[in-house]
Amino acid sequence: MNTTINKVLKSHIVLAVLSVFAVVLMAGGVSYSLFQVDKRNTTNQTVAVGTLDANITSIEGGIVVSDLYPESASTVGDDHKKYNFTISNTGTYDIEYTVYLKDATDELLATTNEYESYKRISNEHYQYINYKLDGNIVSNLTKKQTGEKFVIMKGFLKAGASEDHSIQFFLDNQDTTTTGAPNEIAGSILSLDIYFEGGVGEETIIDKIIASSNGVRNEFDDPATTDEGVFEMEDDYGTSYYYRGAVENNYVKFAGFYWRIIRTNGDGSLRIIYDGEQAHANGTSNVDRFIKTGQVYNTNYNDNKYVGWMYGPAGTDSSTSKAQAQTNTADSTIKEIVDAWYKTNIEDKGYGSAVSDTLFCNDRSTPGKTTTLWTSDTGNGYGTQVTGYGALGRFMTGNNSTSLYGRTGIQPTFKCPQKNDAFTVNDTSKGNGALTYPVGLITADEIVAAGSGKYNTNNTSYYLYRPGYWYWSLSPYYYNRAAVFIVYINGNLYNYRVDGGGAVAPVINLSAEYVKTLRGTGTTTDPYQA
Repeated sequence: MNTTINKVLKSHIVLAVLSVFAVVLMAGGVSYSLFQVDKRNTTNQTVAVGTLDANITSIEGGIVVSDLYPESASTVGDDHKKYNFTISNTGTYDIEYTVYLKDATDELLATTNEYESYKRISNEHYQYINYKLDGNIVSNLTKKQTGEKFVIMKGFLKAGASEDHSIQFFLDNQDTTTTGAPNEIAGSILSLDIYFEGGVGEETIIDKIIASSNGVRNEFDDPATTDEGVFEMEDDYGTSYYYRGAVENNYVKFAGFYWRIIRTNGDGSLRIIYDGEQAHANGTSNVDRFIKTGQVYNTNYNDNKYVGWMYGPAGTDSSTSKAQAQTNTADSTIKEIVDAWYKTNIEDKGYGSAVSDTLFCNDRSTPGKTTTLWTSDTGNGYGTQVTGYGALGRFMTGNNSTSLYGRTGIQPTFKCPQKNDAFTVNDTSKGNGALTYPVGLITADEIVAAGSGKYNTNNTSYYLYRPGYWYWSLSPYYYNRAAVFIVYINGNLYNYRVDGGGAVAPVINLSAEYVKTLRGTGTTTDPYQA
């Protein structure tokens, strides 16, 4: 099956170095081709299913620019000559493409006497031939050289789309090891042919999510009751893209279950939350949307340590320091449930290789009363010391009464304040390496980013609302009695004491490699799946 188009466009970019810079570009095109699929039945059949066709066009005629002298990239502006070209996908398939240059000086000198007074440029002088692409990408030919090719750009082009580009050449004035282009380059000539190479391509799910981003969001107080789309936020790995509101195109089918995409992670993996053995529309009340209901987070609640996904010391002995309470030696009750489910349904069924070791944040940072505004907050984080935790400091405000109020101007974060709370299996660079299996729960910050609105604000529209049930998050809330943030029955961000009976919706991260195999539109009838 041949799905590649490859065409030399015999368009000469001729650089007469330090004297004359001549460029001859001719319009060119890539020929028509069939994309074929062999279907094997009792006999072999070849079925034409579409066309693969693209063009690259450029300035026609000869262009001569005199006196090309060494200069710095910063001086190459709009007044310097640009050589414009357009890439067009006129076929019916999306394509991935590469545009590259090749040295054609020998051919040029063999076929014309116009440049007989010039010498062929030496290969070691490629490093002094610099270019700008679209006015802002600066490189030299040596850095872009792979074999005989100088790859200047790669991209993805949807069927029917086109892109305009420009390239500007100049000589290096200064680099880190030399004083710029040497004198012996004078009187040299370089001819470059431009090539276009393309093949059938398809955007990955990550590409689609990134392309649909609405940028950085700064307001999270109000609930998201419509499909607000995708926004971006930094996490511990890079840039994360998250879904917000009444989203209906973030369904994934994996390991025989349906999941909802929470966000991409900066490492290219995909964070997803369990949503049942069948696809459930937003607002559907069904016990199938959880692996278990009526589940405690921890059986005991009379110590700060019980807000932990893991904690110390094991057993019922009281913790005597924050460091001890946050020593990850004993599993929480809910972690044991989630781990057992993961082992049976993911690991033992051969799906474990598709899951990445991306961190889960059980934020047990203790910012203190100046941040939480609870006057009784000691910030100590152990035993029965009254303590507010990191997410409380971001989303709550306190006073001397028993009333609870949500902050205004709330700002979630996808970064984990303490490495000890960044739960991973093997990764000890970003995480703590304390997990047995790469599975956790959603965080309070992810709930807010998804559109819950500020604390205790009802939202029965966004995709995390599951009527009739409330379910646990991974984010500690407060110790007066150990409590954790939850998604409550009206879709609101709330809290519950750890010995309460909540539902459980595991969260996993699909690896960047596996995510590239996912196809679909993300709807209930066409979920993303391999």
